[in-house]
Amino acid sequence: MKSAMGNESPRVPPLPEAEWTEETRALLQPTAMGGAPPRNIFTTLVRHPLLFRRWMPFGAYVLFESTLPPRERELVILRVGRLCRSDYEVAQHAPIALACGVSDADVQRTAAGPGDAAFDAWSEPDQTLLRAAGELHADQQIGDATWAALRATWSEAQVIDLIFLVGQYTMVAMALKSLRVQVEAP
Repeated sequence: MKSAMGNESPRVPPLPEAEWTEETRALLQPTAMGGAPPRNIFTTLVRHPLLFRRWMPFGAYVLFESTLPPRERELVILRVGRLCRSDYEVAQHAPIALACGVSDADVQRTAAGPGDAAFDAWSEPDQTLLRAAGELHADQQIGDATWAALRATWSEAQVIDLIFLVGQYTMVAMALKSLRVQVEAP
């Protein structure tokens, strides 16, 4: 299996099911989607149960309850994954994006940034979201021109959600890459 950093072994391996306690099972239960076992990100981070318990509600809000539409949310997550060079994030969110109406070509195009011909093919609202993600990544803030363009399309709450979405997935990429969480085998 390939890690978020390449072919290195995990620094903190996923907790094997044989070592799960009742608490571990309870914490991981919401992450088992469609009968599949919990993903490596969860079985790794559950090694720190207190943090895991606090982080999951925020992650669930950003992913499932945010005011951003699912398609746009997934485009931004994929762009953040590309900017952070997080193979794990891209591998996990590409299928989610496809289920939200993002095409295969668009999943690949999230690698393109401003100045690339592929970036110019995005709609203006999509370009603005992706540009905001890039500015947050590079400068930890959204510039005035991008802010004005965002506010022409998105509500105040949606822009705040966008900032926290980029922050959440940047933080997750840092954890995935530093812990060397492995991408699940297909």
